[in-house]
Amino acid sequence: MNLEQHTTPETIKRIFDHYKAKRKNEHRPHLGGSQIGRDCSRALWYQFRWAWTPHFEGRMLRLFETGDREEDRVVKNLRDVGVTIWDRDPDTGKQVRFDACGGHFALSLDGVGEGFAESKEPHTLEFKTMNTKSFKALSAKGLEAVNPTYWAQCQVGMHLSGLKRCYFFAVCKETDAIYGERIKYDAALSMKLIARADSIVFSDLPPDRIASDPSSFACKFCPYWAVCWGCKIPEPSCRTCAHVTPERDGTWSCGKGWEADGLCDDHIYIPQIMPRGWEIIDASPDRVEYHDEEGEVVVNHKNSEELFDGRMQ
Repeated sequence: MNLEQHTTPETIKRIFDHYKAKRKNEHRPHLGGSQIGRDCSRALWYQFRWAWTPHFEGRMLRLFETGDREEDRVVKNLRDVGVTIWDRDPDTGKQVRFDACGGHFALSLDGVGEGFAESKEPHTLEFKTMNTKSFKALSAKGLEAVNPTYWAQCQVGMHLSGLKRCYFFAVCKETDAIYGERIKYDAALSMKLIARADSIVFSDLPPDRIASDPSSFACKFCPYWAVCWGCKIPEPSCRTCAHVTPERDGTWSCGKGWEADGLCDDHIYIPQIMPRGWEIIDASPDRVEYHDEEGEVVVNHKNSEELFDGRMQ
């Protein structure tokens, strides 16, 4: 039996490999406003501290690109019907960006629109794509009930921009149907979300886990599972170092006197982010000795990269 017709052709593999090759696995310098509505504060802290780099298959990266292209299409649709859209900062040529927490927390808007059929006042804009199942649920129940993370993103966007309405658009990827919802600003919720961002950004230690079981549904698909529940050591960087602190002015300070912009020999891991089951048996400002989950002695002293590489094998 010839199975060649049922396998992925080499040309398709090369397309997806190209997406992976061209992707820059760069961490955001800030905690993102698009994520602040997620349930787990610990995962957000890991993200902000660059503890782990999520990796995506080429197919998923192409799917992300599809969402980006749809944003441009919706902007054109709105302009075609007379809506004035500002989707780029004229000074930077990039999306309009607002921040809080000294710049450690930030959100980029998909745009600002004015002159809608329903209202002439300016609205922040958020665009998403969805599969049919999610789109049907959204159409039936509304954004707040179906996707609290997107709802929080809209609220933070209004809060930081000073606007009181958001127009949320979602496009169904299978049918091209468009859903639109005008959202009112909720000051209490927005301030609560900003306070949450502040507590995450300026916490020296990771917040509590959202669940008590590593097999919990809330945890099993998390991109930070390997460092939160698994045996992996977080990536070595200034942000995972016990000597480094995020400051209120948006900078990072180093207790060793270095510029907090790259890895140095003085890096020492924050003990509370080491693998679950590790026990501290001796510690000083520049050296921490652990028993790992198998009872072996592990010393962190001017060897963070070596420890990380050893756990990645």
